[in-house]
Amino acid sequence: MQLQQLRYFAAVADTRHFTRAAERLHVAQPSLSQQIKALERELGADLFHRARGHIALTDAGEALLPLARQILADTETARREVQEVAQLRRGRVRLGAPPSLCASLVPDVLRRFHDAFPGIELIIDEGGSQDLVRTLAAGELDLALIITPLPGQAPALAATELLREELVVASSPAAPPPTKARRIRVEDLRDRPMVMFRRGYDLREFTTAACRAAGFEPSFTVEGGEMDAVLGFVRAGLGIAVLPGMVAARSGLRITPFAGHAMRRTIAVAHRKDVAPPRAARELRRVLLAYLRSADADDLGTRLLP
Repeated sequence: MQLQQLRYFAAVADTRHFTRAAERLHVAQPSLSQQIKALERELGADLFHRARGHIALTDAGEALLPLARQILADTETARREVQEVAQLRRGRVRLGAPPSLCASLVPDVLRRFHDAFPGIELIIDEGGSQDLVRTLAAGELDLALIITPLPGQAPALAATELLREELVVASSPAAPPPTKARRIRVEDLRDRPMVMFRRGYDLREFTTAACRAAGFEPSFTVEGGEMDAVLGFVRAGLGIAVLPGMVAARSGLRITPFAGHAMRRTIAVAHRKDVAPPRAARELRRVLLAYLRSADADDLGTRLLP
């Protein structure tokens, strides 16, 4: 049984005339008649009483007609649903990003994307880069913003480096500045009370590794917080924190840049190599790149990579 045969059958049932049904469907009348006869042979029953000048449904035709109309309606619904997804009127995008980017870059990008494609559902997975890479490799994300390079062996991902972001020291405006100089060195963090993120944050690993490379272990007054908690602890004067420039610029805290470029990180957008991202995800990636190109690098505290 073919959809075309059901469509021909429904047209003859509506018009009660083979020629008018063929004209409605823009097909040759002999072809329409042949397809209906083929349908009758397959079903093993006549669907129409054929009398000169009069066409009527048989009992079998009466039984088939509502089913045929439902099948044709469902087929049209399926066609529209697929077209809506293809034309970005509906669908979803699953994006992973570290908490620091969810607090800075991601909201502005998602606002632009939502304005352009309001019917697309946005699903955000917030986590460390290593966790996001595993989730991406498992097929549970379409795209992920990650911090590179990743330690260890990463799955087969296609990653495009987007920008380089300076890390800064944030302190409470009510507390003394962490240094009298305009810029601070990593060595100056020795014995400084620091507020530190929970384990699993890329920033925690990055800061700890930089301090150890400088020959000391960082001293924590408070540790284990999420991004909002760390900002609050710093604001309360409990210690200083190493933050991404994009987050610090919006925090209202005192910002002290590092000397040189010892404390910076590279942000990339990644997807699986073996599976092309869906169209909605490709559009989100395009919106992200357009936003980065149009934004003021000084405002972002970043440098866009070519």
